[in-house]
Amino acid sequence: MRSELCLFVGFLIQKRVSVMSVQAIAGVSPTREARIMTEFPSVGANPLGRLMGQLMDSIPIKIGGIKLSYLLFGLLLAPIGALLFFLRLLGSRYILTNRSMQIWSSLGNQRTESVDLSEIETVELDPQAGQAFFRASDIRLKAKNGQTLMRLAGVADAGAFRNNIERAVQSRKLVQASLATINARK
Repeated sequence: MRSELCLFVGFLIQKRVSVMSVQAIAGVSPTREARIMTEFPSVGANPLGRLMGQLMDSIPIKIGGIKLSYLLFGLLLAPIGALLFFLRLLGSRYILTNRSMQIWSSLGNQRTESVDLSEIETVELDPQAGQAFFRASDIRLKAKNGQTLMRLAGVADAGAFRNNIERAVQSRKLVQASLATINARK
């Protein structure tokens, strides 16, 4: 019985090793695309939202530590802000995968735009007027020739999302170089 158990465990280990040896780089699949991160545009992506942001930041004088513009316009703009917040869910979402940056419709499964990570050379923040209030910015994905490949409007915490895109781009380029080296050995 003990020898049968050892043979069975040995068989499992052998199977595990043979499965592991198929993948040249751990976690890298030549055929599968994996989602890294999903972001929804903020209220600052909408022109009306940016106008609200400009109004909220228009009077920098503080009373009791609160900007005067917040006190004057806050309650008046709150219903519009809430409406814009929920309407953004009808717009689009940004999905970063291990292979591409994609724009999808928020409702349903329709991809509206996609850029392969290997085409991206630089990722730039492009803040628009009124987005600072929402701590948001547009992100521009640019090719080597400086052409804008994709614009992600009104991304909240855009610096962090830009860093994730840059890491994914760098990883994709390293993976492609490694796979090219491995294929050259064959």
